[in-house]
Parts: sequence; C-alpha cells; structure tokens
Amino acid sequence: MHDILKEPECCPVFDPKLWDYKTHEWVDKPFIRDYLPQFMHMPLPSMMGRVIGRMWKKAKDAGATPETKDFLLLAYDPSPWKSELYMNVTKEVPGAENVKLTGTFVSKVFDGPYNHVPKYLNEFRRYLELTEKKAKKYYFYYTTCPKCAKKYGHNYIVAFAEV
Repeated sequence: MHDILKEPECCPVFDPKLWDYKTHEWVDKPFIRDYLPQFMHMPLPSMMGRVIGRMWKKAKDAGATPETKDFLLLAYDPSPWKSELYMNVTKEVPGAENVKLTGTFVSKVFDGPYNHVPKYLNEFRRYLELTEKKAKKYYFYYTTCPKCAKKYGHNYIVAFAEV
C-alpha cells in the first residue's frame, strides 16, 4: 500500500503560530515579481508550477534564495485574469523584476481548501474592522502544494493585509 507520509516532502512543515494574528513591519523587503494567467482567479493548469519554478531558478542562480524557514510567496490578484506572484529573496536578482515592499502588514492563518479563499477574506476583513484597521491591499501565501497539504493533513493559507 502506498504511504504518502513516507514520501519526501517538497514543501516544509508550516508553523501557523509564526503568522497567525501577527503584524509585520517591512522596510524595502526584497521580492521578485512574476505574473500568472488565470481564469476567474484560478491559475491555468500547469502554469503555477512553471512560473514558480522560473522564479526559483532565477533566485537560486543569483544566490538570492532565502532559508526555508524564511521563504514567502505572496499572491495578489489585481483581476480575475491575472495574478502577481511575489517571491522573497535575499538580494537583487538579475533578469527578474525586482520589487521592494515597505509598510505594515497584518497576517492571519486559515486551514482549509483553496476554494474557501473568499470566505477567508470576509473573515479577515471582519477581524481588521474589529482592530480598526483598513486594508489597502490583500495578498495570500499558499504554504504548501496540494500533495504536501494532503500529506500533512493541513492546507494552511496565510492572508496578508497591507494596512
């Protein structure tokens, strides 16, 4: 019988305590940005891995990959047809679109299926209202691939609000 727990993971075990109900102050935090086509906020099949792989290769070739515990990949959807992916790096990456994020970001962790993101966003908005904060922009960090989420028994998704 196939035992998924014995397979090597491609995604590290995620610790939600590091991100749940936390405030982060970023000053020129370095990222590289790439774009992902999607249909109604759903990435086109096979495109997610291709784009992330391309970003990772550029960061790795430049010696700019963060330690596993510091890895962060933020998704921002400016429209139903396109997503922007932001991968944190340790320095500028030649041949990539380098961006720096500065501001106050609040994060909250959810555990559940990807298609519940609209529900998570509503819950996050209510939390921000209770804390008298208003989001300028929302990002999501999908902490594991579907295979590792199944292996670990959790599908953690971190919502970030720039406030």
